[in-house]
This record gives sequence, C-alpha cells and structure tokens, in this order.
Amino acid sequence: MAAPLARGKSARRRQLLLAAAGAALTGGTALAQAPSAPTGDFPNRPIRLVVTFPPGGSADAVMRMLVPRLNEKLGQPVVIDNKPGAGGNVGLSLVAKTPADGYTLGLGAAGALTANVSLYPQMPFDPVKDFKPVGMVAATPFVIVGHPSIAARTQRELIALAKASPGTLSIGHGGNGTAMHLSAALFAQMADVKLVEVPYRGSGPAALDAIAGQIPLALVDLPASLQQIRAGKLVAFAVTSAQRVPMLPEVPSVAEAGLAGYDSTGWFGVVAPAGTPAPVVARLNAEINAALGDEQIRASMRNLGAEPAPTSPEAFEAYIQSETKKWAKVIQTARIRLD
Repeated sequence: MAAPLARGKSARRRQLLLAAAGAALTGGTALAQAPSAPTGDFPNRPIRLVVTFPPGGSADAVMRMLVPRLNEKLGQPVVIDNKPGAGGNVGLSLVAKTPADGYTLGLGAAGALTANVSLYPQMPFDPVKDFKPVGMVAATPFVIVGHPSIAARTQRELIALAKASPGTLSIGHGGNGTAMHLSAALFAQMADVKLVEVPYRGSGPAALDAIAGQIPLALVDLPASLQQIRAGKLVAFAVTSAQRVPMLPEVPSVAEAGLAGYDSTGWFGVVAPAGTPAPVVARLNAEINAALGDEQIRASMRNLGAEPAPTSPEAFEAYIQSETKKWAKVIQTARIRLD
C-alpha cells in the first residue's frame, strides 16, 4: 500500500512517501544501502519497540517480520512491547517520556501521529514536539465494499443511490476515530452525500456484517475483505489510495472513479523521542529501510495487504505535517469528537 501517485497534492504526498520504495524497485536502494552516519557504539543494549497495536494485527505482524533482520544488522535484539489503547495514545505517551537515546522507539499510525490532536480534547503528548520521525514502514489503503444485493456496481451508481435517499444508506468502519472512520467521512464530504456511519471494533467485524447483509456498505482494510471480494461475497467499489493497488488491479481508486483528489491510506511508522541524536536516527532509518528492501519481506507484507513504504526521516516528518492539516479539516467539517 504505498501511498498513491496522483496529481497535485496527492502526487507530492506520494513522492514524499515512496521515493525510497521506488529506488528499491529499480535496484538503486539508495536509502537502504547508503552508509550510515557515525553512531559511536549504538546500539550496545536491547532496543524496546512500543507497538501501539494489539498482537496479531497487521502492523504487529509486519514489525515481527522486520525484527529478525533488524536484530542481525543492529547486533542487538529489538524487543516488541505491545501497548494498544486510545487510538495509539497510550503507547506513544510512554515513548514520549523516555530518554532520547534511541533505545525506546514507538510504532505509531495516522491516528496518534496526525488525527488524534484534532479528535481528543486533551492529548498526553504533542505529536510534533515530542517525537522525532525515524521512518515510514508501510501504507495500508482501504476499500469501499458492499453486499451483493446493493443496487449499485460502480462508485458513480453508489453515490447516485446515496443521493436518492439521503441519510438511509449505512456504512460500517473500523471504529470511531480510526483512519477508516476518517476515510469514510472524507468520502461523504467529497461525494456530497449523507451516510449513516456505523462504528465497529475493527475491520473484521465490519466486513463480516457487510458479507451477512447486516449493513449495505463498509469501508475496511484489505486483509479483512480481499478473499471475500475475490469470492464474490462482497462488491468492491473503489480503493481509497489515489491509484489502484496490486492486490485488486481491477478495482479503481476513489479518485479515478470520479472524486478527483481523494487520497486516504492508513499507514504506520517508527518514531523516537524528540532530541534523539541525528546519527542514531540515521542508523535506525537505514536499517529499517534495508529490511523493507528485502524481497521476501516485501512479499510477506503484501500478502497481509501492506505495501512497504521506506522513507527518509525528513520525508516522514513532512508527510506527518501535511496529513495533520488535512485530517484537521475533515474532522472539523464532520464535527467528529472523541472523549
């Protein structure tokens, strides 16, 4: 799920996120193989990686694919510590309070690093001031699906159906405040339709209810829906990235299907406490990108519906800033608020 190519702002976001991925695909692997800046004896003890997702999820699974390679190259074990809760706020608040020495890192996503500051009245950390971005790990586009009984087969027909009966068509998503929730809100805003949003505890339950016909629509991640789409148990209207994805090449993007400029992907990446020395960040970034360039790891990630997305720390930081502004506008327009 690499962040997508599109025109204008979408293209610039794509360029920021996937410059390194493009180099890897063409054989350059500039980021992955570039010499690291001097880091002294770092690391000389185990590194704690606070994963803000529960065990077994796609983000947790991806990091467990990377850890053996990181252990080998860093010469020290990277120990995963799962700390889910409050849309990622629980885990990242722990990271923000640790010494800025590179020995405690966080795996955060769009929620905690960009959207939560607009969703929650109070935050336990400042996403900009309290962290130093190390690098993106993966991007995860979503897909808009429906039960086969729905009287639409394309996105244009779906929008027309929603406009014909405002406020009656429901769409399930992975939970209030999640990237799926915000993606559904952005779709409704850009399509100028009123949908009844139904929050679930994750993609899986939302997809299951769509398969069973309990809800007509759902906006879910690829792992929860891919096999059911291929089996004809769900209709796929569009993917939320700005271009098509390799896993569903026959399904257009939302932008391609008529909502120009729509671009929304889930993603997760590694951050360190603010003040972490630049050579330490550079070493960590180089080893993460090198692991993401491994073809076996890339294939395994794609099987989970995750597209490797190596970046430089600077590109990751710029992307976080642009996404924070983008989602603040969506949240304000949709009047979404979490306690």
